[in-house]
Formats: sequence, structure tokens, C-alpha cells
Amino acid sequence: MQVNRICSDLVAINSENPPGATAEVIEYIRVFLEGIGIRSQVFEASKDEHNLIAEDPSTSLLLMGHVDVVPARDETWTHPPFSGHIEGGFVWGRGATDMKGGCAAILAACEARVNQGMELPASLAFVCDEETGGKQGTRYLLSKKALHPCDCLIAEPTPTRHPTIGQKGLSRLDVRFSGTPGHGSLYPAVGVSAIVEAMDLIGYMKTESAASYPVDENLQEIIEASSGVLSQEFHIEGVRDILKRLTFNPGIIHGGEKSNVVAQHCDLELEMRIPWGCDITKLLSRIREHAPRGTVVSAETNEPSFTDPSCPLVSITCSEIAKVYGGKTFPIVQWAASDARHLRLKGFRVIEYGPGEISLLHAVDERVTVDALEKASLIYQGILKRYAEN
Repeated sequence: MQVNRICSDLVAINSENPPGATAEVIEYIRVFLEGIGIRSQVFEASKDEHNLIAEDPSTSLLLMGHVDVVPARDETWTHPPFSGHIEGGFVWGRGATDMKGGCAAILAACEARVNQGMELPASLAFVCDEETGGKQGTRYLLSKKALHPCDCLIAEPTPTRHPTIGQKGLSRLDVRFSGTPGHGSLYPAVGVSAIVEAMDLIGYMKTESAASYPVDENLQEIIEASSGVLSQEFHIEGVRDILKRLTFNPGIIHGGEKSNVVAQHCDLELEMRIPWGCDITKLLSRIREHAPRGTVVSAETNEPSFTDPSCPLVSITCSEIAKVYGGKTFPIVQWAASDARHLRLKGFRVIEYGPGEISLLHAVDERVTVDALEKASLIYQGILKRYAEN
């Protein structure tokens, strides 16, 4: 089956997360693999949150993708977000880039190899729940010891000539602020506003985001090169600093009881992306110090992660990319987070490489070019061939 048709079929199956129901899309993949002679097993983290593994313990390579997508509303889309419409050299729809396009390219590569009468020198995993942290997906499979450390390629969208070998860290905090209520007409002479306390912390975070962090020379070179690629991809002024600095987003803030009452309660959900060289423990200590009326009621933290650029998986992937695209190819580190962080903690050597329009991640009119899908499939076929020869 043509890779663009596989991608279209996957996109047309709504797997928004939340709610995270992936049973239907996983069943599509199971049937597809069965049709080319590859047996697989479905792991049900819940009634609707399904994962799939096709494992060959004799192989040292795992090809992986997530099948959940972020929510989409129909308004303002050129084509409905779950149409999987193919037009103008694109497959359109939510998940086309992130990352059903990558999943389609994996499946097409597997089919091509099987059709050539060759064994598949890799295990496969398709998971749910990447978009909300992986608890029911990759983390669930790791807890069940269903995945075993090896070289792992995740088909997340990346720049065409630059596989990703590392991601910034991630810290999500839920902070609950308490104030002293009083009549609003007398504030600030009377009362302490929990909302203003939260705003003060947000103001302080600008100081944290301006700090610099030392790293070793080799990593610094990779960060500098990655910053250049990031700048070219997004064409945004100041984007070169994103990999070097702490970035933060006060995603949700909710507080107050009434407009004429000094706010007694305020809740803030704060997300931070942590650069290499930043001590998260010390960072959280400074945040608590600058939020004396705030209590951290929940926290999720992950250190920055990194795969050795000299490992065979990286060199093989770069070599196969160069065969298809030509030009200069080198690995980069990334600004966002993915399931790679969970796998690296368990000893996997992880690289990310896949098709997609990165500027349209999670955006209206998300789409992927048919050309990128076809080339990604060729690159995966080349990687499979190299691992079969080793």
C-alpha cells in the first residue's frame, strides 16, 4: 500500500488525547501487520487506551511511534481535521505530522522489506498517551517489562537532514497560592491577593529564563549547531536562545472568589523546559523561595536527556538520510519533550527521525508532504538493511 494512503487512513481515525482512545487505530495497525505476515500483541492499559508491540528478541533495533494526537476543532481548517484528505502533494489532518506520518512510513518500510522476501530485523512498538506524558503508553509498557533496552528510532517529525539525539528537560508544577481576603476597595492596604502572589512568581521566572548554564565543549557545539537549525525551521527572532535557556509557560491560572474581594485562592500550572547544565533541584528551591505563599501540590520533572552521537544508530541514520537527501547531515538536540526521555532512563539508545511540517505541529491545517513520507520510508528501509547486515 502506498505510504500516503496508509497515512491518510491513520489520520482518518480520530485518536485525540484527551480522551486518548486508541483501540481503533491500534487495530488498524495490527491488521496491517498481520496482512504482511508480522504477528503482534496488543497491550491494553485501559479499555480504550491500547498499545501494540511486534517484538523479535533477537534484534537490536526498535522502530517506534505514538498514535495519539492533540485535540482539534473543525473551525478554520482547509479540510476537516480527521479527513485524511490527500491534495496538492500533502496528506492533511490532525496527526499527519505528529506523528501518524512517521507511523505510516514505518509500516510502509516494513511492507517493502517483506515484499522483497526479507526478514524484518527490528521490533515494532506503537503506543498511546505520548501527548499527555506516556503513563498509559511507553511508561506502561516499560513497567510491564514489555520493552527491552536496545537501539530505538522514534519516528517523530524532525528537520529532513537532522535526526534528534537529545531533548531539554521538562518540569510541570501545580502551585496553589493562598492570600488574605479583604474588601477589594481597600487593596493593597488591606489583604494579600493570591492572584498577585502568582503573578509575582511569573515575573520572577523571567529572571530564571535569562540565566546561562555551562556545559562541556562537545555538547555546546551540538547546541550551537542545533540552534541554527531551529532558527532556520521557525524563522522566529530570538529562537536561537531556546536551547540554551530555561523557557517557561504559565499555561493555566485560576483564582479569586469575586471581583470586590481580595483573592484568597489562586492555582497556577507552570511548565518549564530545562536546558542542559541547569540543576532542577536548585531551580525548584529558588522557585519555592520566591513563592512564600505558594504550595507545590504536584510536580513532574525530567532531566535533559541525550544519546551519544558516536553510537552506531546515529551514524547509520545520518548515513541513510544523506543517501536520500544529499547535503550536510548531522544530529541535533531539541527544544521539546517526547517518549525518548522515558526510554533513555531505562538504558535505550534513542534517536528521533521522521517526516512532517514542524512549523505546523499541533496547529490548524497540520499536514505532511507525500514526498517526505516516501523519503522517510526509504530511509527506514536503509536503516533496516544496515541492521540486518550487522
